Amino acid sequence: MTATVRLDDTLEKTLDTLSKQLHKKKSDVIRDAITFYATNLEKNKKDKLRLAIEKTKAADKCLNGEIEDTLNDGI
Repeated sequence: MTATVRLDDTLEKTLDTLSKQLHKKKSDVIRDAITFYATNLEKNKKDKLRLAIEKTKAADKCLNGEIEDTLNDGI
């Protein structure tokens, strides 16, 4: 597949610089950047989900402790 991308001057210079530094074609740098972005996006989703699960577990543990305390008080 061929794709056309419009870059402003700053991004074009950045792409040129990266291409020269990495000794890669511009298209390879762009492909690598897309792969990196997609990988990190997925990783961030998983990290956020993991954090939400941890928070939920902590809240459940706290609530469970409160319920146990109430039951132990004879109420």
